[in-house]
Amino acid sequence: MFLENTVNHKEQFGWIEVICGSMFSGKTEELIRRLKRAQFAKQRVEIFKPAIDTRYHDEMVVSHDANEIRSTPVPAAANILILAQGCDVIGIDEAQFFDDEIVRVCNDLANQGIRVIVAGLDMDFKGNPFGPMPALMATAEYVTKVHAVCTRTGNLANYSFRKTDNDKLVMLGETEEYEPLSRAAYFNAMKKIQEK
Repeated sequence: MFLENTVNHKEQFGWIEVICGSMFSGKTEELIRRLKRAQFAKQRVEIFKPAIDTRYHDEMVVSHDANEIRSTPVPAAANILILAQGCDVIGIDEAQFFDDEIVRVCNDLANQGIRVIVAGLDMDFKGNPFGPMPALMATAEYVTKVHAVCTRTGNLANYSFRKTDNDKLVMLGETEEYEPLSRAAYFNAMKKIQEK
């Protein structure tokens, strides 16, 4: 997908790209790919992630395949506006963990002429829309939904099934805690939990 070129170069507005899907679907990998292309094109790029996401590294955005790019951890979405001055492209990882202010921040940045690329889970482990992601997807010019492979059926997976007995909405984890499931596998797994 090539989104770098626009038709009317006199229009000084940017845009928002959202990359969404389940865990292990390649969201961060795609975010890093797009940001590295922008860096290669000598564009001024800044990457942000929520400060609570310390799974792989405190200051790097790291994919499950160990691909990485330097980032700035921020405690709240409002911090991004302050730190994004002078940039051509802004990347935001794990957007579902930000407060609802992230939607205004992304739109403000796009309205300043900045290309904003956002990655995040579109659904939580209960299969519900996750945090600000639905509003980001609604206001974005481009939405890319990526899929994992279901660990039980081999079909496309778009659900993040939590394997541990923890009901907190936000719980950082990896393959020990989560697995990607297809709709049918997720439905059957949730049915088994409810029958207990």
